[in-house]
Amino acid sequence: MLGKLRKSVAKLPFHESNLALKQVKCDACIEENGVCKCDNGDIEGMVMTEDAADQQARSGNSSFLHAVLNMSGMLIGLGQLSTPYALENGGWGSVFLLVGLGFICTYTSHVLGKCLDKNPKSESFADIGENAFGRKGRVLTTTFIYIEIFMALVSYTISLHDNLITVLSGTQIKLPGVPNLHTSQLITVVAVLIALPSLWLGDLSSISFLSSGGILMSLVVFISVVCTAAFGSVEANHSIPFLHVKNIPAISGLYIYSYAGHFVFPNLYKAMKDPSKFTKVSIVSFAACTLLYTALAFLGAKMFEPEVNPQITLSLPRHHFITKIALWATVLTPMTKYALEFAPFAIQLENNLLDSLSSRMKLIIRGFVGSILLLVILSLALSVPYFEHVLSLTGSLVSVFICMTFPSAFYIKLSWPHISKPVLILNLSLIAFGSILGVLGTISSAKMLIKTLLRAHSTRVR
Repeated sequence: MLGKLRKSVAKLPFHESNLALKQVKCDACIEENGVCKCDNGDIEGMVMTEDAADQQARSGNSSFLHAVLNMSGMLIGLGQLSTPYALENGGWGSVFLLVGLGFICTYTSHVLGKCLDKNPKSESFADIGENAFGRKGRVLTTTFIYIEIFMALVSYTISLHDNLITVLSGTQIKLPGVPNLHTSQLITVVAVLIALPSLWLGDLSSISFLSSGGILMSLVVFISVVCTAAFGSVEANHSIPFLHVKNIPAISGLYIYSYAGHFVFPNLYKAMKDPSKFTKVSIVSFAACTLLYTALAFLGAKMFEPEVNPQITLSLPRHHFITKIALWATVLTPMTKYALEFAPFAIQLENNLLDSLSSRMKLIIRGFVGSILLLVILSLALSVPYFEHVLSLTGSLVSVFICMTFPSAFYIKLSWPHISKPVLILNLSLIAFGSILGVLGTISSAKMLIKTLLRAHSTRVR
């Protein structure tokens, strides 16, 4: 009888099956209002509340090492390419800003974990924003996330264009009917079109392994710089000025972008087998990235100062075999990033579509919208091919708020009125510092970008 019961209950929806199991009584308990005292542990074990089931379904299986690799892979990327340029322009004293931002972002990562502890149902950065400030908090955080993703993809495409020029130097291609399109621009268009079909994939699990490309690229670039210095091709004996105060606002955007990634951290937290170790994961990941950035910044600036390129790969001797590997790694990485970076927007887009639409139609709409956005990104990257200014603007305009200001604001709101005075002062200070850094950095990088665009326009007119 119990077997038949299990089969019939299994066919019911979740809530109905729970009710059915709760109403079961043993045949031996024939008294109408009697309490069943039989040992029906196997039946009771089948009863599970919806919250418990959801919690079990959401429990992660990511180990400590896996979480560290995921977080490090999220942090490492375009930012490290520009650290030697930023150090050379800001002076070696600016390394205190780089390291200081590493400490701050480690703390704000820890704070995000605390926010998730306070509301275990939160699944994302936007959920935390909504828990703290309601619907407006969700809209604000989602807007900033999408802007950062969009601007990051523009920067990736600029990097793709710049490195392709070096990789394929000497190649001349002309397309009939488009005489004004340079070879480098044409090759970039082709590369982006090759990557475009990835936006039409319904399941990204088949290419999720590409997310580890950031770590691989970082190691390749770092090894390339070290080998270049070790084998004597370029001597690391240039002197770096102590401090260029006027350049600090602009380079702060480059530094802060190197630590961008907080909007993904809630997902990493939820994926962990033991979320209580999230703070330790943050400490290890940020410490490793900060050490890497600092070493690369000093080595690159000492080797190529005062003419270090905004992308260190473009400063390496072109005839070296390892330089070619670094260049190709930098070229291929953006092509693998488009689908992965577009995924959050694609998921939100699908959720907002009508339920009556078929999965095939949703996939077509998602792919079409993604293709249009990618073409817009391509147009912007070719129109504004100034990597350092766009990356600095991204860091100052968007990343500093996602990495510093928002987490501290969320934590204060969710912890109020139980937050201690020292912690309150600390988080208010971070909000103020992040906001000032963001405003000054945005103004400085925007001015430099506009000035560069006007200079390029006047050169074309002549």
